[in-house]
Amino acid sequence: MALILLVEDDRIITAALSRALTDAGHVVRTAGQAVDALRIVTENKPDLVILDLGLPDIDGADALRMIRSVSDVPVIVATARRSEVDIISLLNAGADDYVTKPFSGGHILARISAVLRRGRSGGDDAVPNITVGGLVINPQQRQATLEGEPLRLTRREFDVLAYLAERAGKVVSRRELMTQVWQQARIGEEQTIDVHISWLRRKLGETAAQPRYLHTVRGVGVMMVEPS
Repeated sequence: MALILLVEDDRIITAALSRALTDAGHVVRTAGQAVDALRIVTENKPDLVILDLGLPDIDGADALRMIRSVSDVPVIVATARRSEVDIISLLNAGADDYVTKPFSGGHILARISAVLRRGRSGGDDAVPNITVGGLVINPQQRQATLEGEPLRLTRREFDVLAYLAERAGKVVSRRELMTQVWQQARIGEEQTIDVHISWLRRKLGETAAQPRYLHTVRGVGVMMVEPS
């Protein structure tokens, strides 16, 4: 069971989705405007947000950025936009996942389950830190530092970084990242991986042309290595 904030101004859609989420055992809070959603995120700290982009007060993409400024709560964006440029823009703004309208209750429930699984820390057992060069990752606290300085990572960036660090010295394909980190296998959406690798490179102080930790193996995937 999770506390889910549903941000949607269409009452018919809100009622149908709320019923599907409640039937699945979740607790649902609803908001019809971005301002109300931001207040609920800060006061009630939901486990996940479903955010429609067509809100009456603030553009949904701007609302997403506002949520990201105060919380790392997982956000699934519901959108009618299908172009690659729009999707990349949403991921840039901090979305953890997205669904394109129209979608079924079963579809959104599957996406919710996948996102919540990715956010679990694995229980109370102690998990050792992962160290690669000056990069130290604490999987239990979901924190990472580089040369002693904390890295500000989104939930998905942390998941990708930790997955690659655990497999340092091994080439990991984009398809493997999509299936194991995103827990999805959507053909044609590996571009999502490239976007997140690009963000991680910036935060690690490197570029694709001058890599330190993340090395691209053309036609195969990406490999994390300890800088020489």
